[in-house]
Amino acid sequence: MSAKKAFPLRLDPALYEAVQRLADAELRSVNAEIEVLLREALARRGVKVGRSAAPRRGRPPSAAS
Repeated sequence: MSAKKAFPLRLDPALYEAVQRLADAELRSVNAEIEVLLREALARRGVKVGRSAAPRRGRPPSAAS
């Protein structure tokens, strides 16, 4: 199960297109670009947002090790 919170977001089509262009230029998905923009906006307002621990990827260590 995903640790991220999913929710529907309604955007003006022109706003979405602008975010899409920015995301393409930064080689990010629209979702990742919106997250970056939100973090930057919150930081400018003095709101500190931590980062959740990233899930561990790859094969779990073997019991023999």
